[in-house]
Amino acid sequence: MADQTNSTEMLTPAGIPQPRQFPTKGEPVIHQVNWVGLKTLYMKEVRRFFKVQTQTIWAPAITTLLFLVIFTVALGRGGREILGVNFATFVAPGLIVMGMMQNAFANASFSFLSGKIQGTIIDFLMPPLSEGELMLAMVAAAVTRAVLVGLALCAAMLLWPGVDLSVAHPWAVVWFGLMGSVFLALLGFISSIWAEKFDHNAAVTNFVIAPLSLLSGTFYVIDRLAPAFQAVSRANPFFYIISGFRFGFLGQSDIGDTNMAVLHSAIGIGVVNAVLAFVVYRVLRSGWKLKG
Repeated sequence: MADQTNSTEMLTPAGIPQPRQFPTKGEPVIHQVNWVGLKTLYMKEVRRFFKVQTQTIWAPAITTLLFLVIFTVALGRGGREILGVNFATFVAPGLIVMGMMQNAFANASFSFLSGKIQGTIIDFLMPPLSEGELMLAMVAAAVTRAVLVGLALCAAMLLWPGVDLSVAHPWAVVWFGLMGSVFLALLGFISSIWAEKFDHNAAVTNFVIAPLSLLSGTFYVIDRLAPAFQAVSRANPFFYIISGFRFGFLGQSDIGDTNMAVLHSAIGIGVVNAVLAFVVYRVLRSGWKLKG
């Protein structure tokens, strides 16, 4: 009838028609990126690890600081210098980025795996988030934790006598710090997809992440190794991240004789992250070990 309100309108108590507040059935609400859902998942993950910040931020910072104390006392006496600086200043940047990477891996691998084990994985898969948005939120939260651990480590190491954290190349500190965190976050994410129990994830941490971190030139320059071991070190992506991050503080590295070698390493780690992100995205889309 002519005096009936249109189906797309609703009446107020006074009888005045107003536009419907909800879209009609079948009309898409999210057209491109679900920014609200992405932000919500990101904040959920950040709040999760921040609730137990003593365990997730401060404890890793103190544990990594102990490496500095032990190795400085054991090897740094007698005015020992590496790359023109004292041992404590040389080893501090490597320990900072190593702590950042290990905690990025731990954060990205825990949530998804615990969801699979506890049966709450549907909370990640059911919301209207694409695979790319899901991956971006999880990786961003892991990088956030890594940055917080790195800042806590910087603050703690500045209190140790003999450590100088003057920055020579800020771009290298930011780039290698973020790219190293993203690299380990992506590895942690794909590890949590593959793992079926916490033992599997612990095996990756103990037999892959820890050895690659400790044997990456954190405590030494690879020029002092035999040629065969130098070749092995140069095949380790952790070496380029740690040496590049150290270059940002000291202005020197053992990647190569020129700054161009560090720039090539920066581009290389960016390409590796792009390839790894594509692999993780395809695995998520396939539903491998997540659906069925």
